[in-house]
Amino acid sequence: MRLAVLVASILLLSSGLMAAQAPQAAISNGVIQAKLFLPDPEQGYYRGTRFDWSGVISSLQYKGHEYFGQWFENYDPKIHDAITGPVEEYLTNEAGLGYDETKTGGTFVRIGVGVVRKPEEKAYRRFETYEIVDTGKWGVKKGVDWIEFTHELKDISGYAYVYTKKVRLVQSRPQLALEHALKNTGKREIETRQYNHNFFVIDQQPTGPDFVVKFPFDVRAKEEMKGMAKVGGRLLEYLRELEKGQSAFTDLAGFGTDSRDYDLRIENRKVGAGVRITGDQPLVKLYFWSIQTTLCPEPYIQLKIAPGQTAKWKISYEFYTIPSTSGH
Repeated sequence: MRLAVLVASILLLSSGLMAAQAPQAAISNGVIQAKLFLPDPEQGYYRGTRFDWSGVISSLQYKGHEYFGQWFENYDPKIHDAITGPVEEYLTNEAGLGYDETKTGGTFVRIGVGVVRKPEEKAYRRFETYEIVDTGKWGVKKGVDWIEFTHELKDISGYAYVYTKKVRLVQSRPQLALEHALKNTGKREIETRQYNHNFFVIDQQPTGPDFVVKFPFDVRAKEEMKGMAKVGGRLLEYLRELEKGQSAFTDLAGFGTDSRDYDLRIENRKVGAGVRITGDQPLVKLYFWSIQTTLCPEPYIQLKIAPGQTAKWKISYEFYTIPSTSGH
């Protein structure tokens, strides 16, 4: 037992040292304080091939509440989900851009990551880290309350883009905006689904009955959540605290074709902290996933960008407090 604790302590210390060495930046509007990891092919905190490297938020604090942080046990920069904050992934036919028509040894594109090589495999492995052939060109600009990432990429397949993501704290308000622009500079149409995984870790509270997720429509669960959570009316509620190794997840239905349905709230009644997530594009899919250490609504949107055209979209987060049931 002592050896196990010692090994765990060493691993935690090692991951902390690696994180400390990764390029970072901080922004604040006087209401919110946020820390971000910066994309870097050599020393970046996240160097996997699943999620977009830009806008990785390690910490966001509002009125003494922490909304993000490490939710996983084992850290390695190349593990597919060793990442924190409201992070995003792009999928074309549930794979990378150009994956289906690429032969073994050829390349395809992971938007926000780079050009990667296709190994010999039967199907795309979303949770694996592929060999990166070209990380593209990253640029970072920063102000006091904002930071902007630019990623330029070109592949021999004909796909190319200039991708911009601005992480902005709204002046004097408890709001964070993710402002995206994806310009197609290649010869081929870019068609992809984009979603935000939203790895919320609110005051390190365990996922359970203290949490509630609210929707602006009557929501339906497509899968059975095995007595861990229930969906009814406009709420998702937990019936018990999740244990280590358990996960409650389901596809959700009930939303329409109006962007007003991209409006979700997560609240923890014990600590009295909440967040509202809104988007300016209609939902095409809504998935929900949670384990003991994090709960994640995953809203998907559809993008179809012709050569020379630019798609723009925005996701906003409003942080707020509610009466605490703990009496603090």
